[in-house]
Amino acid sequence: MHKGERSYRGTVYDTSYIPRQLLTIVVRDINVQITIDAILKSAQTGNVGDGKIFVSTIDDSYRIRNGEQGDTSLYNKID
Repeated sequence: MHKGERSYRGTVYDTSYIPRQLLTIVVRDINVQITIDAILKSAQTGNVGDGKIFVSTIDDSYRIRNGEQGDTSLYNKID
Protein backbone atom coordinates (compact mmCIF):
# COMPACT_ATOMS: atom_id res chain seq x y z
CA MET A 1 0.00 0.00 0.00
CA HIS A 2 1.11 3.52 -0.74
CA LYS A 3 0.67 6.60 1.40
CA GLY A 4 -2.99 7.63 1.38
CA GLU A 5 -4.25 4.10 0.82
CA ARG A 6 -6.17 2.08 3.38
CA SER A 7 -7.26 -1.53 3.31
CA TYR A 8 -10.71 -2.48 4.55
CA ARG A 9 -11.85 -6.10 4.40
CA GLY A 10 -9.35 -6.92 1.69
CA THR A 11 -10.17 -3.94 -0.54
CA VAL A 12 -7.69 -1.07 -0.93
CA TYR A 13 -9.17 2.45 -0.90
CA ASP A 14 -7.41 5.64 -1.90
CA THR A 15 -8.12 7.92 1.05
CA SER A 16 -5.97 10.85 -0.04
CA TYR A 17 -8.88 12.53 -1.84
CA ILE A 18 -11.69 11.91 0.64
CA PRO A 19 -13.01 15.29 1.81
CA ARG A 20 -13.05 15.44 5.58
CA GLN A 21 -14.94 17.67 7.96
CA LEU A 22 -14.60 18.05 11.70
CA LEU A 23 -17.67 19.06 13.64
CA THR A 24 -17.36 20.06 17.26
CA ILE A 25 -20.69 20.02 19.03
CA VAL A 26 -21.10 20.87 22.71
CA VAL A 27 -24.40 19.91 24.31
CA ARG A 28 -25.73 19.63 27.84
CA ASP A 29 -25.49 16.17 29.42
CA ILE A 30 -29.23 15.57 29.03
CA ASN A 31 -28.94 16.05 25.25
CA VAL A 32 -25.92 13.82 24.54
CA GLN A 33 -27.76 10.66 23.48
CA ILE A 34 -30.39 12.61 21.52
CA THR A 35 -27.62 14.35 19.59
CA ILE A 36 -25.76 11.10 18.89
CA ASP A 37 -28.96 9.44 17.66
CA ALA A 38 -29.72 12.37 15.34
CA ILE A 39 -26.22 12.29 13.83
CA LEU A 40 -26.34 8.52 13.32
CA LYS A 41 -29.78 8.71 11.72
CA SER A 42 -28.81 11.44 9.26
CA ALA A 43 -25.19 10.55 8.47
CA GLN A 44 -25.01 6.75 8.46
CA THR A 45 -24.76 5.30 4.95
CA GLY A 46 -23.08 2.00 5.82
CA ASN A 47 -20.13 2.83 3.59
CA VAL A 48 -16.48 3.29 4.45
CA GLY A 49 -15.91 6.91 5.45
CA ASP A 50 -19.12 7.52 7.37
CA GLY A 51 -16.95 8.88 10.17
CA LYS A 52 -16.77 8.56 13.92
CA ILE A 53 -18.35 10.17 16.93
CA PHE A 54 -16.16 10.88 19.94
CA VAL A 55 -17.78 11.78 23.24
CA SER A 56 -15.73 13.59 25.85
CA THR A 57 -16.41 15.80 28.83
CA ILE A 58 -16.12 19.55 28.96
CA ASP A 59 -15.01 20.72 32.40
CA ASP A 60 -16.74 24.07 32.23
CA SER A 61 -18.08 26.69 29.85
CA TYR A 62 -18.45 30.46 30.00
CA ARG A 63 -20.49 32.88 27.97
CA ILE A 64 -18.10 35.78 27.46
CA ARG A 65 -20.82 38.36 26.79
CA ASN A 66 -22.38 38.21 30.26
CA GLY A 67 -20.15 35.90 32.30
CA GLU A 68 -22.65 33.03 32.62
CA GLN A 69 -20.98 29.79 33.61
CA GLY A 70 -21.86 26.11 33.31
CA ASP A 71 -25.11 24.76 31.84
CA THR A 72 -26.76 28.16 31.61
CA SER A 73 -24.02 29.36 29.27
CA LEU A 74 -25.00 26.66 26.73
CA TYR A 75 -28.55 27.76 26.05
CA ASN A 76 -30.66 30.89 25.99
CA LYS A 77 -32.93 31.24 28.99
CA ILE A 78 -36.49 32.36 28.36
CA ASP A 79 -37.52 34.91 30.98
